[in-house]
Amino acid sequence: MANKTLSGKTALVTGSTSGIGLGIARSLAAEGANVLLNGFGDAREIDQLQADLAKEFDVQVAYHNADMTKPAEIEAMIKFAGDKFGGVDVLVNNAGIQFVANVEDFPVEKWDAIIAINLTSAFHTSRLVLPRMREQNWGRIINLASTHGLVASAGKSAYVAAKHGLIGLTKANALETAATGVTVNAICPGFVLTPLVQKQVDDRATKDGISNDAAKKALLADKQPSGEFVTPEELGALAVFLCSDAAKQVRGVAWNMDGGWVAQ
Repeated sequence: MANKTLSGKTALVTGSTSGIGLGIARSLAAEGANVLLNGFGDAREIDQLQADLAKEFDVQVAYHNADMTKPAEIEAMIKFAGDKFGGVDVLVNNAGIQFVANVEDFPVEKWDAIIAINLTSAFHTSRLVLPRMREQNWGRIINLASTHGLVASAGKSAYVAAKHGLIGLTKANALETAATGVTVNAICPGFVLTPLVQKQVDDRATKDGISNDAAKKALLADKQPSGEFVTPEELGALAVFLCSDAAKQVRGVAWNMDGGWVAQ
């Protein structure tokens, strides 16, 4: 059996019951990491997901339903990780939501929720796991930002602000841990065919009276020169690299995997 680079480590991936988060959790589990899932969904489906991951990758898998807008629940989740696994070695801050409206029409409660989940939750998880990571002189924090952490789009002021802020948090925390065995980095995906993006595709197909495939091509043509979606598996592979010894001097980067979006 090939040596697994994360055997004996524990990874917490927020927002990991589907989409990008689940893809990254699977990739980390494939490298031997025990996994703590977090997110919303049907309880029976989440139970089955835990069982399937544990069986497929021969690792321990647990779940915590912390609401990432609530600091007390985030603290309870980190305590749970300590009680269950001894602590968190790899933290992937992936939880996120989106809402689209011009700033003058943007609902205040939507702004507050997006900033809380997409940015502030990463502050809380990071501050809570860093003491142990410093103590053991090893840890990986990976913040899932976005191309919208590097460039903007109209109608997405809260999301863009949160993701720019997440990259700033990444850089600051990377400098604070630069002389340790802890690294902090961000991944900035372009379009990934998550349920959220599929809804955009469906809406575009309906609005323009075109097929779903044509709507996908039109969406990608707007931003992503490769004409292909980034996949959760590709993002998971990048996360595995950032956890490896080969990436121990990769610190404070905002690594875009975006089919050429930001190169334009």
